[in-house]
Amino acid sequence: MSSQEAGRAGGIAELDAERRRTRAAYGEGALIVCDRVVRIYAGDGIEVQALQGLDLVVAGGELTAIIGASGSGKSTLMNILAGLDAPTAGAVRVDGHDLSSMTGRERLAYRRRMVGFIWQQTARNLLPYLTGVQNVLMPMRLGGVRRRDRARRAMELLDALGVAHCAHRVPERMSGGEQQRTAIATALANEPRLLLADEPTGELDTASAGDVFTALQTANAELGATVLVVTHDPAVSARVRRTIAIRDGRTSTETLRRGPVDASGQAAHVAVEYAVLDRAGRVQLPREMISRLGMHDRVRLQERPDHIGVWPDQASPPPGDADPAAAPQPGED
Repeated sequence: MSSQEAGRAGGIAELDAERRRTRAAYGEGALIVCDRVVRIYAGDGIEVQALQGLDLVVAGGELTAIIGASGSGKSTLMNILAGLDAPTAGAVRVDGHDLSSMTGRERLAYRRRMVGFIWQQTARNLLPYLTGVQNVLMPMRLGGVRRRDRARRAMELLDALGVAHCAHRVPERMSGGEQQRTAIATALANEPRLLLADEPTGELDTASAGDVFTALQTANAELGATVLVVTHDPAVSARVRRTIAIRDGRTSTETLRRGPVDASGQAAHVAVEYAVLDRAGRVQLPREMISRLGMHDRVRLQERPDHIGVWPDQASPPPGDADPAAAPQPGED
């Protein structure tokens, strides 16, 4: 090999090593890491991009809500995290498991031990011919848990979620809320680190929905599961610390809720919405802002001392700037 070829090979190796280091560093230590995830569905000559380079990092122990319009890609994301689907491109890691490269057997083991799933439709979560406790026992039997441990854990879960009285009832003798709480107990049977819930309160009245969300909070705070819940219910999304909005197959905004203490010692809950800056440097501007300001096709950017200004592409200078090239005063828009 010539010195020129060796130098070229060395440069490529360095670039590849840098790429690997950057990829490893992204989301390091997090439970869920989605790195530029793409999911394309093809059929009858038509391709649909359900996810278009989605980035997401969720730390262990979080209780997080995901919201988005129908077709935004949130259910596709949940199916991928559950091991029910696989990404077309990009990387998905859950607690170190690479969901992009799993074999069928590995995917089955992942679904049994690593993740629990709750569907919106109560009928999909429980076997109708088994009682509540028998439903909770079933995943443990398939997972090889010892018999005496199975019975103890099943009753502990039903009791913790407030449905111990449903232990010997079949689903048709339970209310919708009781069925969903029993389903949560079933999903937690094998002590998964991740609990996914896709619209778990969508078919319930307000009171039952509140009970189900309290059960999800218990699963998170007392039973140690990281919980990711897809919801259209504002009452649910308002009770979590972090709400992630998905639009057009990408994360678009995050709302973080904090509880600072005021002068009187009372906690005042404050919600702040942020636009998400993805790994490619893209930001989705809210549609209502774009429409109100007449933005389309392209926008003008200007770096300010403490922020970046964004304006519609117009012949006139941005408001408050007689000279677009002049350095504006800090805090001026």
